[in-house]
Amino acid sequence: MQKDSNSGAPGTPRLRRRRGSNEVPQEVVKANGAHLLVDDRSKYRSMLIRLYSTLWMIGGFAFVIYMGHLYIWAMIVVIQIFMAKELFILLRKAHEDKQLPGFRLLNWHFFFTAMLFVYGRILSQRLVNTVTSDKFLYKLVSRFIKYHMVTCYFLYIAGFMWFILTLKKKRYKYQFGQYAWTHMILIVVFTQSSFTVANIFEGIFWFLLPASLIVINDITAYIFGFFFGRTPLIKLSPKKTWEGFIGASVSTIISAFLLANIFGRFRWLTCPRKDLSAGWLDCDPGLLFKPDYFTVPEWFSAWFPWREISVLPVQWHALWLGLFASIIAPFGGFFASGFKRAFKIKDFGDSIPGHGGITDRMDCQMVMAVFAYIYHQSFVAPQNLSIEMVLDQIIMNLSLDEQRDLYLKLGQIIQEKMFGES
Repeated sequence: MQKDSNSGAPGTPRLRRRRGSNEVPQEVVKANGAHLLVDDRSKYRSMLIRLYSTLWMIGGFAFVIYMGHLYIWAMIVVIQIFMAKELFILLRKAHEDKQLPGFRLLNWHFFFTAMLFVYGRILSQRLVNTVTSDKFLYKLVSRFIKYHMVTCYFLYIAGFMWFILTLKKKRYKYQFGQYAWTHMILIVVFTQSSFTVANIFEGIFWFLLPASLIVINDITAYIFGFFFGRTPLIKLSPKKTWEGFIGASVSTIISAFLLANIFGRFRWLTCPRKDLSAGWLDCDPGLLFKPDYFTVPEWFSAWFPWREISVLPVQWHALWLGLFASIIAPFGGFFASGFKRAFKIKDFGDSIPGHGGITDRMDCQMVMAVFAYIYHQSFVAPQNLSIEMVLDQIIMNLSLDEQRDLYLKLGQIIQEKMFGES
């Protein structure tokens, strides 16, 4: 994703903003190099720095994917923590914080309370499945799940009371602003990115493919804009061009169709994880990942070397993911660009050379993660109750004694029906 250059250049005179406006003055935009990437004289040096960082990120990402579901989840948690840190700092005022000792801890109290609530809801069934064989752990986890919501609620109320008790005269506006800012981060950033974890345990495929499409769209938009970009796309991101946007869209949709065929052939990527173990997975991949074969027409065989091609049904779903990743998801980047302009910053951080901060890399990923989860639940996941779903609910919500009673009662009902039929 092409970066905006909207931070002040050395020697540029400070210009006053109009009262009540958060827009960056046009003179500052021009002074900050709001020109197309194709005309940027330092673009080759920037490209090398960006390429070096990208290779490291892709390599690390591939290693985590190889390690499996729990490691991917850990990576997401680390990313969320870094994103929260970057955004908490954004509105921090050091001179105010000195007068409010311990006030910063309140941000993290709300953050980890939200983490406990969201992941407790998403992973509770997997946690139960992990400890089913151990009676003590099973009882402990069952109690945790039973009282999970009320625990999170009282943790939040404790933070709310903490906030009220720390209010200080002449700093009310700053403190309430921080309170609102923290909740916006939790709702807009943390909650959206948490959908990623739900996708992971439905099958790494449903996390890896959407994430890869955003990366591909990002890289190809940069390349097409680098070499061919002439027509500005949107004022919020002056270096983005129509050439980059269209070229990236076509590349992303084609990549979605091809990558789905590659990823869909690995059980490690397609099998859902029903517990929190790290063992190898083997399952029936389902009809979505079983190939359909199509014969190539004779009139086309002169240009096409294969007589028959195989297509996985999931590839047709992948086209919709590719379409969203190329047309809708970039608006997450536009939103981030407008946000940075409102606060007159170039990047959210500097942790990734050539890319900015973690938040700069995750703006489009968050939008994509939510869509991938909703799409999977609406069009891919089974809509009716299955035996497996009923068993999951029984294991999670009934004690061992209740499960035994259910077993005996079910056996009695089946015997009565068999006797009646005979």
